[in-house]
This record gives sequence, C-alpha cells and structure tokens, in this order.
Amino acid sequence: MPGSLSTLKALCAALALLFVVAHPAAAQLSFKPTAEAVQEDKLLNALKEGGNIGGRVSIPDAMSASLIQPAGRDWRDFQRNTLPIIGGVAILGMLAVLVIFLMVRGRIRLEQGFSGRKILRFAAFERFTHWLTASCFIILALSGLNISFGRWLILPLFGANAFSAMSTWAKYAHDFLAFPFMLGLIIMFLIWIKDNIPGKLDLQWIKQGGGILANGQHPPAKRFNAGQKGIFWIVIIGGALMSVSGWYLLFPYLPGDVTTLQFWTVIHAVIAMLFIAAMLAHIYIGSLGMEGAFDAMGTGEVDLNWAKEHHALWVAEEQAKAPSGTTPRAMPAE
Repeated sequence: MPGSLSTLKALCAALALLFVVAHPAAAQLSFKPTAEAVQEDKLLNALKEGGNIGGRVSIPDAMSASLIQPAGRDWRDFQRNTLPIIGGVAILGMLAVLVIFLMVRGRIRLEQGFSGRKILRFAAFERFTHWLTASCFIILALSGLNISFGRWLILPLFGANAFSAMSTWAKYAHDFLAFPFMLGLIIMFLIWIKDNIPGKLDLQWIKQGGGILANGQHPPAKRFNAGQKGIFWIVIIGGALMSVSGWYLLFPYLPGDVTTLQFWTVIHAVIAMLFIAAMLAHIYIGSLGMEGAFDAMGTGEVDLNWAKEHHALWVAEEQAKAPSGTTPRAMPAE
C-alpha cells in the first residue's frame, strides 16, 4: 500500500511538471492591472463618442447583447419630456381651434332646411367598415395616450392598483385591436380610392373654403369634396405609418437592433399625436359641426337638400342614374 501511494504521488508530480512545461503562462499570475486599465479606457472612450457597448449572446435576440446604449438616454428623454409636449400642443390646440370655430362660425346649418326626402349616401358594408376602423381607432388612441399621459392624469385620480389594472387591459386592447384596424384601412382604401383622387374641382373648393368659413353658397363637389379627400388620405397615409411602426413594436425582434426599434417608436408616437388631432376635426364636422352630416354614417341616408348643398355634382350623377320619378340612390362602392 505505501508503495502504491508513493507511485501515485510521483505520477501526479510528473503530470503537473509536464503541464507547466507545456503551458508556462498558466504558472504565472494571469491578472494584469495595466492591461485591464487599457480595456477600461476603451470603454470610456466608446461612451464619450456615443457608441454602443455590447457583448456576445447565444440566444436568438441579438439586441440583448447591447449593454450600454448612450442614444437610449436621448430616446428616453424624448418619450418623457418632448413627446407629451407635442401631444399636448397638437391635441389641446386642435380642441381650442374647434371651440373657437364653433363660437365664431356656429353650427353649419342647412340653408334650405330639410326636405324630408332621403338619398342613400353609404351602403351598409361601407358603414360597417367605417365604424370598425373608427371604433378600433378610438380605443387605440385612448390606450396609447395612457402611455404618455396616464401617470400624470389617471394615476393620481384612481390610485396605483386601479391604474396598473387599467393599463394592463389597455395594453391588451392596443395590441389586439391593431389587427382589425389595419384590416379596416385596407378595405377603406379599396372601396373609396376611386372617389378620392384629387382633381381641379378640389382647388375651387379649397379657394372657397368649402363654403363653411362663412355663410354662403357651397362649392359644387362630387361624392367626396376636397376636405373629405384630405381626411381620407390622412387616414390612409397616417394609418399606414402607424401600422408599419406598430408592427415593429408588436414584434420587436424584427428591426434587428435597438436603435432602429427606437426610431420606429418615435415615428409611431409622433404620428399618433398628429393623427388624433386630425380625427378630432373630422369627428367635429361629422357630428356637432355640420347639421345633417352624421346621418351619412348613421343610417346611411342623408336629406336630399343636404346632399345638394354639399355634393351637388354627385346628386346630379345619381339622379341621372335613377329611373324617372324615383328617388335617386347612391350606388354602393365596389
């Protein structure tokens, strides 16, 4: 037994000697203070130059390798300080303009009064598409505004627990209602694009202010006037930008890097604020601002005098299509 123990010790000593000979650096102290200091200088210089500091990861999400991103501080400052100012000026400014307009101009009344005869303006499928998109937009807008203003306006009123629960459900609604909203945009584009191509007639409508800036004769218009065409393109272009940027937010691994993702969050937020402001004007004109306008998307039928005042050329086209002695009815969009 003692002989075997001596033999084992000798074998271990021989192996240790062989390892040291083969790897002499392993027998020395591996910590080098000066070398570490050089690496720290590189990190500090990278931070000063605004570069990203990252490492290596084995998971599919490459963005998780980013350890320090100086640009992220600018992005956070924008979200916390600049964006609420943009939203406040755009939304509150639009509300102020509408209130002043109502006080000065008043509600746009029918000059000839209601005739009692109706003309079909929007078919059932068109109204369904409008209200699908509009209802989704309202919930998306409110849940999105909660991100920017909720901590200031809702949290103090309802408390932390209620605000947390409300924000959680708002996030779910925002994520899932984005899909029917995008579907509604596509359908609206397909069924109304042919009636919303700008033309020379729209320039005349704009020169006369649509007949709504002061009491007077409304300029002739086809199915959609220049103002409605403007709203249409705001919805389509703004909705497309919201959809593309929102898609990146729903699936944050798609951009490939944090900086690109932050760019799309800024686009999403800024367009949202401007979009909401524009839709406030649209809602005002389509409800309180213009007498008889809500019927177009309410029942689908509008008074014939209203149609003649605001869309005289369209009414003439429909009357030409209708059989003699019958009430003209608008053709459903294809």
